[in-house]
Amino acid sequence: MKNSIIILSIFLLASCKETPKKETEVKTEITAKQGKEYTSAYVCPMHCTGSGSDMEGSCNSCGMTLVKNEAFTSKIIATEKKILSPHTSAMAMIGDAHVHIDYSSPGVRDRIIFGGLLPYNAVWQAGAHQATWIETNKNLTFAGKQLKAGKYGFFVIPNKEVWTVIFNSNWDQHGKDEYSENEDVLRFDINPKMLENIQEHLEYKVTEISNSQGTISLSWEKQIIKFSFEVN
Repeated sequence: MKNSIIILSIFLLASCKETPKKETEVKTEITAKQGKEYTSAYVCPMHCTGSGSDMEGSCNSCGMTLVKNEAFTSKIIATEKKILSPHTSAMAMIGDAHVHIDYSSPGVRDRIIFGGLLPYNAVWQAGAHQATWIETNKNLTFAGKQLKAGKYGFFVIPNKEVWTVIFNSNWDQHGKDEYSENEDVLRFDINPKMLENIQEHLEYKVTEISNSQGTISLSWEKQIIKFSFEVN
């Protein structure tokens, strides 16, 4: 019986000594995988120490061709998903007219937008970052006013009851920093409507009604404006 207790004690002591060793091995492995041979865009298949690179090439240790690191690609995709105001567009063919709207789409993110983040009776570039622009290859008519084929900056002036829609000849500008009323080519007023549900991200839609008629809508937060146009 005494011998059995001694053997059991030796076995437990050996087991306890092995546990720290395994934890150390795991920590060493995790630390090792933080090196550029694991985290770079292109890595050596053998993960030679210090062999990672941001460009295609060969391993400076073993000479093997570097391969694309899928973990790196996944990290880039995850980062892109965090963009707060993604760049996007809306477009449609209305008969022979191609109408294209290019904009960045900000989110509400629990903020008061109209009358808060965006003050009433002030020009807004109708998007985030660069001014929103609209391009058409055909003459269009809005509210009885003709807009010639071309590319234009698109701005609005929000208010509680009436919004002003603006097409400006300077389409390539940051925000409204370079906006000048003297460069407006067309203006008209439109009544906004309330949405039942919050539109989290700014969204434009270009919709075909017929071969010669279409509509453009802008919706964000709880507001939407929608106006029609004709192809000349």
